Amino acid sequence: MKVVIMGGGKLGYYLSQNLLDKGYKVSLIEKDKSRCTKLANELGIEVTCGDGTEIKPLTDADIFKADCFIAVTGRDQDNLVASQLVKKRFMVGKVIARANNPRNLEAIKELGVDDVVSSTEIITSMIEQEIDSTELQLLVSLNKGKASICSMTLPLNSYLEGKAIKTINMPESSLIVSILRNEKLIIPQGDTVLFSGDNVVAICNSSAQNKIKEIFLKVRED
Repeated sequence: MKVVIMGGGKLGYYLSQNLLDKGYKVSLIEKDKSRCTKLANELGIEVTCGDGTEIKPLTDADIFKADCFIAVTGRDQDNLVASQLVKKRFMVGKVIARANNPRNLEAIKELGVDDVVSSTEIITSMIEQEIDSTELQLLVSLNKGKASICSMTLPLNSYLEGKAIKTINMPESSLIVSILRNEKLIIPQGDTVLFSGDNVVAICNSSAQNKIKEIFLKVRED
């Protein structure tokens, strides 16, 4: 599966890294030239230097071959324009956009983007919910209920205490996207270690929710 990501900031970087670890083909589009060189060297992927709201950079990134396009720049307007262009001009099947301002969520959805994710909305939901460490919390439903973003708090004496994310046997079509630890947001990498009390946010197919809950809420028997 080929994924084209627009935006080479922290979110774009870690998202690319996670997708590469899972075997996806990934290419990036980034405006900043020095950032492009750094991304290409560190990730070992093709990075197109240009504006993803324009046709040429999208074409250079082989958007015609993409199964999924993800716009995660810090500008909602750019994410929307690029998403609409990719959806209508290049007919990419799956288009996901980041909404930096949660007030823009509904507007972007109404303009035809398949899925819109706001990290601000997710974090707010986590803070406002009374987190029950024995339950999986559904934060956002995606793709008409076929997938979801959910959170779990690792219990005391967690089975995953001290384990790196790359060692966890995650279900297919699932991805850990963030960890909230002592009110600090962590964008995880493969070697990120988990601890009891961590609040983990993951994207998964609805069919994998029970497996996710089983993995992250398991406690040690000793």
